[in-house]
Amino acid sequence: MYLIKEAKPVGPRDVMRGLGLSSPSIAYRHLQKLDEIGVIQRDANGNYVVKEKTSFEGYLWIGRSLVPRLLFYSFFMLGLLIIEIAVIAVRVLNTAPIEFEIILLTMVTGVSSALFMTEGISLQRRLKKKAP
Repeated sequence: MYLIKEAKPVGPRDVMRGLGLSSPSIAYRHLQKLDEIGVIQRDANGNYVVKEKTSFEGYLWIGRSLVPRLLFYSFFMLGLLIIEIAVIAVRVLNTAPIEFEIILLTMVTGVSSALFMTEGISLQRRLKKKAP
């Protein structure tokens, strides 16, 4: 992720400083492993660049950032919640009765949206702590 965020060739010392590692040899070993599996490649100057972005379970790439899928689910549920609230508002304005099922459905959608959003933000914060 560090190499993707940098978007330029970096050496082991850059990785060491950027990730707060204790020595460049640790960074070099990790870079070697990534090179062996074909995710990054070494250029003529000995620096490393990203060859292809790999996917991480539960996350999506948006530009150079990883975003938890749960955030997308929360926005979908939020959209449903807005539609349900609009339906209730139209019924109230038309003095039509509001069924208990619609209120219950709106509450479940609101709680689902809040849970997805909370978990998605939690995962995003955890990800940012791991990779500066």
